[in-house]
Amino acid sequence: MYNGARIAAVVPAYKEEKMISEVIDTMPEFVDHIVIIDDHSPDGTSAVVQASTDDRVVLIRHEVNQGVGGAIITGHRAAIELGADVNVIMAGDAQMDPAYLPALLDHVTTEGYGFAKANRFFAPESFHGMPRYRIFGNIVLSFMTKLASGYWHLFDPQNGYTAIRTDVLRRVPLDNVARRYSFENDLLIHLNILQVPAVDVPIPAVYGEEVSSIRLGRVVPELLSLLTRGFWRRIWYRYVLWSFSPIALLLVLGMILFLFGFGVAIWVCFQVAASVVATAATVMLAALPLMLGTQMLISALQLDIQASPSTPSYLPFEREPDIT
Repeated sequence: MYNGARIAAVVPAYKEEKMISEVIDTMPEFVDHIVIIDDHSPDGTSAVVQASTDDRVVLIRHEVNQGVGGAIITGHRAAIELGADVNVIMAGDAQMDPAYLPALLDHVTTEGYGFAKANRFFAPESFHGMPRYRIFGNIVLSFMTKLASGYWHLFDPQNGYTAIRTDVLRRVPLDNVARRYSFENDLLIHLNILQVPAVDVPIPAVYGEEVSSIRLGRVVPELLSLLTRGFWRRIWYRYVLWSFSPIALLLVLGMILFLFGFGVAIWVCFQVAASVVATAATVMLAALPLMLGTQMLISALQLDIQASPSTPSYLPFEREPDIT
């Protein structure tokens, strides 16, 4: 128990025969349950877990591989059934340093946030030693996730080191959350729709000798599709269906005007290329919608940033009285 909350560590594991015992052995004492989900590993991951003498360990084995997101969802559900108040995600490859776990839990248990996540890139020095293409990819993906999820104050969306209240999880339609590597991005979109206050926590990454199994050719199109659909789903629920907002009006009208003006501008360019003199009226027909549309889109963006759920709103957990 930590700050009056029962803590469950959800550990998705796939081919982690070598590292899973370290994850169990280094788990802090204040963690009440260690829920390990063997996502149909072909190695001895389950055997190593079963050999553990830690009575906090609960092993669940998938008969079919469901991806990291599917394993986490299974773990969340099991932790809720065990009576946990807060669930934390700990990778099965020991990349998440348990020494920083209190930093995540403090924000969720006492400071009023519903969701806290680690941010590996909290300082410029955090990028040192990382290939430039990965730096560029992380920045682009972070911005796209900010736009899709509406959590403009969060960075490093792929970081799975997180803590979340189980009462928040009960509100999330877990059956509809992405099952594989886009799980973290999709979860942020669902949390924003529910207006759950979230916070970034500076935590350095721990890298070992593990080799990533991510295939960019498959993951990138999947992420782009998910973020595009997630963006419009968030706009629909937050700014149209539940409470009609100027953001939706500015966004839709701005896009219509911008696309109309852009189309006319292309047509004018072809006319000029064909030696046809463009009149002032024709130029204004392109320029005015472009300018108005751009201004509307900027205004919608500004209002969306201001609406980012960043203000704590949950009550702290009640600590048990000390028995003397």
